[in-house]
Amino acid sequence: MGGKRLIFFLLILFLALMAAGCKVPAGKGEGEESLKLGLIPVEDNFPFFVAEQEGLFARAGLEVELVPFNSARDRDLALQAKSIDGEVADIVATALLRKGGTPVKIVSLTMGATPAEGRFALVTRPGSAVSRPEQLKGASVGISENTIIEYVADRLLQGAGVEPGSVQKVAVPQIPERLQLLLGGRLEAALLPDPFATLAEKKGGRVILDDTKINRNLSQVVLIFREETLKEKATAIKKLLQVYAEAAGLVSSHADKYRELFITRARIPAELKDTYLSPKFSPPQVPAKTEVADVQEWMVAKKLLPAAYSYEELVDPTFVPGGRENK
Repeated sequence: MGGKRLIFFLLILFLALMAAGCKVPAGKGEGEESLKLGLIPVEDNFPFFVAEQEGLFARAGLEVELVPFNSARDRDLALQAKSIDGEVADIVATALLRKGGTPVKIVSLTMGATPAEGRFALVTRPGSAVSRPEQLKGASVGISENTIIEYVADRLLQGAGVEPGSVQKVAVPQIPERLQLLLGGRLEAALLPDPFATLAEKKGGRVILDDTKINRNLSQVVLIFREETLKEKATAIKKLLQVYAEAAGLVSSHADKYRELFITRARIPAELKDTYLSPKFSPPQVPAKTEVADVQEWMVAKKLLPAAYSYEELVDPTFVPGGRENK
């Protein structure tokens, strides 16, 4: 019996040592190379769809799940609930998430490094007599209240010498509905992103103000993550940005190759499928301090924030090469 006990003890000891040897080393937690990213299927996010199709995530040793959302609200709620690790959003949404108790930070721009990227336009209804910005005083202008849409509208109007308070803002959160109200003549003008702005033009609308025609980009799109994810999955996020840079280059230099994917994944309206072109995308870089400050200045004036956050509270520049800042 004593011999059997010894053999049993040695077997248990051997199994324990084997288990200890198979433990994951510190800093290499399960799922470290996996990321769940919340996206709305629009042109802003197209490089991620290209990366998925071309197998670039897998080639980089990443498991990336692109989780689709139909609205920014649902996307943000998922991030707050920790159902996703990060999302593609904007500076307004980033500040509001932090204000609401979800500490997030921007790691890079995904669109808007140059004024030509990510067009927003103030478009009048078909048949409108309005042809100049100053004629919008007292007119109904469709926006999405307390969002990047309203920020862009206000800054475009101010840049044209029109006080935003002099127009009659009408809150229409859903972009397709805003477009239909404009085309139906129930709004005198509306602030629309592409491809909806282009579609409004095609149907007889007139572009009064266009943020690609000024010397700064108002509608910057950013990639954000919860702070805990930045710490736990830093390596994966750096790889993700490298993959994004490669995919952005493919889109910018071989747009025709991905046209069918662009039409379907970016939800391009049927009327534009043969003519509307994919935008170009710049390499990863963090937003400029001046842009982050200006958005927050607007938010404080709108009482969306009690005070502005510091740049360092909203942006982590360590994930892009050399901490490259957009100028």
